[in-house]
Amino acid sequence: MNFTRRTVLKTASLAGIGWLTPVAEALARRAELAPGHEPAQSVILLWLAGGPSQLETFDPKPGTKIAGGTTAIDTALRGVQLAAGYPRLAEQMRHVSLVRSLVSKEGDHERGTYVVKTGYRPEPTVVHPSIGAICCHQLPVGGTEIPRHVSILPNQWPARGGFLGNQYDAFKTFDPAQKVPDIAAHVSDERQQARRADIDVVERAFARGRQRQADGTLHRVLSSRARAMMTSEQLKAFETEHEPAAVRAEYGDTPFGRGCLAARRLIEQGVRCVEVTLAGWDSHANNHESHRKLADTLDPALAALLRDLNERALLSKTLVLCGGEFGRTPKINPLGGRDHWPQGFTMALAGGGIRGGAVIGETDPGGGRELKDPRPVADLHATILTALGIDPQHEETAPIGRPIKFSEGTPIAELLIKA
Repeated sequence: MNFTRRTVLKTASLAGIGWLTPVAEALARRAELAPGHEPAQSVILLWLAGGPSQLETFDPKPGTKIAGGTTAIDTALRGVQLAAGYPRLAEQMRHVSLVRSLVSKEGDHERGTYVVKTGYRPEPTVVHPSIGAICCHQLPVGGTEIPRHVSILPNQWPARGGFLGNQYDAFKTFDPAQKVPDIAAHVSDERQQARRADIDVVERAFARGRQRQADGTLHRVLSSRARAMMTSEQLKAFETEHEPAAVRAEYGDTPFGRGCLAARRLIEQGVRCVEVTLAGWDSHANNHESHRKLADTLDPALAALLRDLNERALLSKTLVLCGGEFGRTPKINPLGGRDHWPQGFTMALAGGGIRGGAVIGETDPGGGRELKDPRPVADLHATILTALGIDPQHEETAPIGRPIKFSEGTPIAELLIKA
């Protein structure tokens, strides 16, 4: 059957399931793009916590004063270079596009993280949802029994559900070499069943005469999901030791490398968003040395992820993002470091819905604040949502009673695959 946006919405209305309007609208937008182009189904965000230097990663300026001696290497894209230290990623750059002219007004780590993960500046009256939360809210659930929004190696500011609800917060876990925490029961099955029976008595007593309040807690729903997760075979997706040794070696024998491998495995199970954090980019001192060490971890993991997804026919369905909360200053400070610089930094994008090989914007090789084609972070969010088949202009009513759009940005047309 050939679905169009109109037929999807009409079917939802006639079936009396208006309460599914957000999902129906998302499905309609996805139907509108077919058959010429299928939007992405999942997102993997490689979060470089601390603010990576654009000059030592995706936007090198070799031979200039601001480079401070950093050299560059050619890539599979003619005329596009990366900083030295990324030879494996350089080979995969045909899949990658770069936005080199992102701008933000937030140079603080917490606030900058909020901006890049949500597309909005922090406000005192509302918490905005992250990209992963929006994905889980808008895209079909499928048969996933494990959390659909996962944060591996999270720092102190993981992705949140915001005004969409805490149920869309990222599920936090750590090095995949270790077991997922709090999954196995610490008592026998018999005692576990007795505990559940006791809780059921308490829940029924609480709900008596206040069913609406009881339903509002979502306790039964969340408990049911937790029990299903604890016994699900899909939990094995977190266990990277099941992969061949050669595959594990390509990603790198590091927590981050294992996190990227786990991200691929989770996406195969229908997880909508996986965030993997690589910390340590806050290079106020010894910038070059810090970035060289981090490149040894990031380069194999990111390159292997792109190759692996592509070989498994998953890259066209998975949008991969890599970046942090801001960049670093063109000027090197007296400690050999670079300080916070939200006035021009880079995000790398690849995969689902994104045209590979595009480079948007340009920073000043002289170190100034003037950029070619500057793009606010909100434009990046609008682009991501569009690639996912989600309307960036869709509004939800926040708890404060105010309608808020998923994004106030404009999609970057040059990055999007056209139907």
